[in-house]
Amino acid sequence: MNALPTRKDEAFRYADVAALAAVWGELAAPEVIEIAAQQKVQQIWLPSGEDVQVKRVQMTLHVGASASIFALNTAALYGRIEIDVALHEGADFSLHAANIGGGSSNLEIVTIVRHLEPSATSRQMVRSVLGGKAVGSYLGKVAVARNAQHSDSEQSIKAMLLNRGAQANAKPELEIYADDVKCAHGATVGELDREQLFYAAARGLDPASARALLLEGFVGGLWDEAEGGEAIADLARAALRRIA
Repeated sequence: MNALPTRKDEAFRYADVAALAAVWGELAAPEVIEIAAQQKVQQIWLPSGEDVQVKRVQMTLHVGASASIFALNTAALYGRIEIDVALHEGADFSLHAANIGGGSSNLEIVTIVRHLEPSATSRQMVRSVLGGKAVGSYLGKVAVARNAQHSDSEQSIKAMLLNRGAQANAKPELEIYADDVKCAHGATVGELDREQLFYAAARGLDPASARALLLEGFVGGLWDEAEGGEAIADLARAALRRIA
């Protein structure tokens, strides 16, 4: 059995190791997903409703394959979504994910995207909305191999803090050995715009409804490309209203 990680491991530096210990025996080995050449796959990862939720995936996209992942992380105590993706020539990977939590929840999205061969693309869009004393983290590494010319990768990370006690951690990382690539990343942390809240209140919305409406706009675009995305959109909306 694999040893329980510690915070000395960079990928677990913000983790709730005590909560992780309760489920590690079942999850020490990640789920393995192979996507065949030219195959197109969409997956929607919904929260289970358990206080501790951990999903670990190791995914390989073969030549010309594509995968779109839509994920929602709302565990009451500790939630972790971890994905390690290997991209072969011409493969396309996208991740649209959200951490939404309040109270003392600890929510993490941890990714490694490996561009192994030329002309692969990857897009990661992660949004966090955090209230109370919640902690939301994104640790994401894009690694481009020496022969993976014409790789195209982007990481867009944004967090919204609703209370002074909430905390957001963002660590997008690029490791590039090829010299003809297009790779970019950006991370921002902010608060709700007071002028927008005032405008919504002036139109008759109570403060909680105004906050919820603005937060839905912040997160809602994540699910626009999902086929059959009504369930994840509804769960995200409900989670936002609980912490708004």
